[in-house]
Amino acid sequence: MSFIFTFAFYVMYTCRLLIFVRVVVLGLFLAWRVNHPNNDAIWLWGMSVVCEIWFAFSWLLDQLPKLCPVNRATDLNVLKDKFETPGPNNPPGKSDLPGIDVFVSTADPEKEPPLVTANTILSILAADYPVEKLACYVSDDGGALLTFEAMAEAASFANIWVPFCRKHDIEPRNPESYFNLKRDPYKNKVKPDFVKDRRRVKREYDEFKVRINSLPDSIRRRSDAYHAREEIKAMKLQRQNREDEPVESVKIPKATWMADGTHWPGTWLNPATEHSRGDHAGIIQVMLKPPSDDPLLGNADDGPIDFTDVDIRLPLLVYVSREKRPGYDHNKKAGAMNALVRASAIMSNGPFILNLDCDHYIYNSQAMREGMCFMMDRGGDRICYVQFPQRFEGIDPSDRYANHNTVFFDVNMRALDGLMGPVYVGTGCLFRRIALYGFDPPRSKEHHPGCCSCCFFGRKKKHSSMAHTPEENRALRMGDSDDEEMNLSLLPKRFGNSTFLIDSIPVAEFQGRPLADHPAVKNGRPPGALTIPRELLDASTVAEAISVISCWYEDKTEWGHRVGWIYGSVTEDVVTGYRMHNRGWKSVYCVTKRDAFRGTAPINLTDRLHQVLRWATGSVEIFFSRNNALLASPRMKLLQRVAYLNVGIYPFTSIFLIVYCFLPALSLFSGQFIVQTLNVTFLTYLLTITVTLCLLAVLEIKWSGIELEEWWRNEQFWLIGGTSAHLAAVLQGLLKVIAGIEISFTLTSKSAGDDVDDEFADLYVVKWTSLMIPPITIMMVNLIAIAVGFSRTIYSVIPQWSRLLGGVFFSFWVLAHLYPFAKGLMGRRGRTPTIVFVWSGLIAITISLLWVAINPPSGSTQIGGSFQFP
Repeated sequence: MSFIFTFAFYVMYTCRLLIFVRVVVLGLFLAWRVNHPNNDAIWLWGMSVVCEIWFAFSWLLDQLPKLCPVNRATDLNVLKDKFETPGPNNPPGKSDLPGIDVFVSTADPEKEPPLVTANTILSILAADYPVEKLACYVSDDGGALLTFEAMAEAASFANIWVPFCRKHDIEPRNPESYFNLKRDPYKNKVKPDFVKDRRRVKREYDEFKVRINSLPDSIRRRSDAYHAREEIKAMKLQRQNREDEPVESVKIPKATWMADGTHWPGTWLNPATEHSRGDHAGIIQVMLKPPSDDPLLGNADDGPIDFTDVDIRLPLLVYVSREKRPGYDHNKKAGAMNALVRASAIMSNGPFILNLDCDHYIYNSQAMREGMCFMMDRGGDRICYVQFPQRFEGIDPSDRYANHNTVFFDVNMRALDGLMGPVYVGTGCLFRRIALYGFDPPRSKEHHPGCCSCCFFGRKKKHSSMAHTPEENRALRMGDSDDEEMNLSLLPKRFGNSTFLIDSIPVAEFQGRPLADHPAVKNGRPPGALTIPRELLDASTVAEAISVISCWYEDKTEWGHRVGWIYGSVTEDVVTGYRMHNRGWKSVYCVTKRDAFRGTAPINLTDRLHQVLRWATGSVEIFFSRNNALLASPRMKLLQRVAYLNVGIYPFTSIFLIVYCFLPALSLFSGQFIVQTLNVTFLTYLLTITVTLCLLAVLEIKWSGIELEEWWRNEQFWLIGGTSAHLAAVLQGLLKVIAGIEISFTLTSKSAGDDVDDEFADLYVVKWTSLMIPPITIMMVNLIAIAVGFSRTIYSVIPQWSRLLGGVFFSFWVLAHLYPFAKGLMGRRGRTPTIVFVWSGLIAITISLLWVAINPPSGSTQIGGSFQFP
């Protein structure tokens, strides 16, 4: 069902050869630099050598995991033949595919518009996967009634949208994206009633959008009306009780009311005790009930559209808002995801979990089938997750701030796929539920014998006895347990005291196995085992699901420490994937011909810098935690460990990068250079290092399919982020580790700019942030240094042109990388915040005064030259 394609041999051989050559040249160059100091400016030479050594080390960490990139492909026809075709074990031809629970997370309807979330939900409900095997869970971590009612509206609109997509094979199945397509929507549509159906659905969707966008006002008006009624009732009751006494005004809490006339149990618009953000009850509402096991075909009389011979069933849709109370650490997104894992295990227990952000919708309706090709293939039971690349919409054509991140998703991730697999990047990931539970992969002892197995006879004997134990009895085991069958009495300590949850674990493990249809398949399940109907969802099941999302459930368990999404880092996604790889699981990178998912990314400079700041801070936290790759288990391959080590180390490059960006200016100010003279040896080394880097870039572009402009944008933003967000991340990470100061981050806004006529209006909005200070300083200092260097050289008796050219070349190198940043500061039509001019002026004045103080004009012996205050 899945295939691996290696890249052209000559391309990969040349890449490896160039990496080897560059490593040798870098070693020789650094040795030459150390042995040839610049005695005239030893401080300049020392700083440059230290930075260059670190850059060489950082580059090596980045390149080593790229030695074995692979490409993968799937065959959906084989999957269909194997799991959905009538056969001896499945005469009716019912789907034998395992269930998938899709998680969608949102937290703030103001920053994550409900219409965006609703469109994501609709794309999931319309996905091309067996309806009875699909369930969608929406996590509203803000407990907002606005999100709840938007989901209810989406569930209602799904009754017409989902059958319409099935009838006419619509792509993409996000209505907002579909109706905004710039291509001809009628192309390749053969059914004669398509035009009529599309117009009707478009009209219904426009009305749906109006209802969604008017929800804030309608909720507020409704709550005001109910509140006024409650006040009138209270005043009447007061009159009845006090009879002739004067009636005082009655003040009652201003509640948020649902449409059925009851209080909303979540967060109120006017916060009150037990109804505020971080203090509300747990909520689970089944928006769409589990579908019947057999297809339910529509007819011409069911609605405005003729759905004759179209399956009109809808997947299970559940709204979840976990309980929050003061005094508990709710662990942000990771805690919300773990609540969904427990609730879904009780309600549907799909053996696989697809995790999506609220703004990442399904662009390819068969994306889940593509992922199952890997999970259900031979040896697929050792795959913990299938990661899909992130693709983005709404990015400016020039991609000024490298939002597409194609170098990471098309180069680095494909390279990691040739090792133990890509890192988990937070969204667009299909998980094996058992891997999330913290269990080891099947046959882990066969693949990775323990490092002490040869030292202790008892352990060796125990492992040999395991070889005779059926694999079915050894499927569930954790790293600290070498028993043939896991001790079930330990499960409550790890997973909590819910018997429903514990009983669901072996069921999920069994249903997630590949088919045992070949002798080579180990740990398989019999064909046809998943064609039986699913159990009904009753009130007691929902009540149990509510109990496991309470804020106290995780107390004295291993949730967030070993089980589920891991706590303790703002980049919980990377840590969670690392823990799985550390236990011996493998992951797969699935790049589909048609993008699997699409989402949005911040195109505003400030938002982009804050996003990078959060990622980099998480990496610093990882480096100073037990999740540092230096402490990885022997089950993790060496190059995979190097890749994870680079994840934790890359923000520290900012320290050396900032110093190196100031070196050209310091060179021009002082009239010295990092070397004594620009001799042939230095220039030869420099040329060789530069040429090999460019050749490697060209080869990466060739085998990955990215464009040269995308590679250059990535290089530019590497320096922009490295001199701003990465440095702040290092400082914040050190503060947390040393002083215990917690770091709080705001959500990245998913809403568009205020200018509805310009799709990229947000690109030109300039919002001041302190992260801009270092890059602005670097630009100003280098520009002033170039002017000073030219002035000194032109008016000097013996011009030192070689030193000037060296400093000016590297200054222009820095400024060329910072060009997108400078362009972003200009905004639209040169509208720049006053604070930018203030800082630029202060920096220029400060540097000028320092220069006059350090190097006064000739003929003056006092600091500051001949200038004196009156």
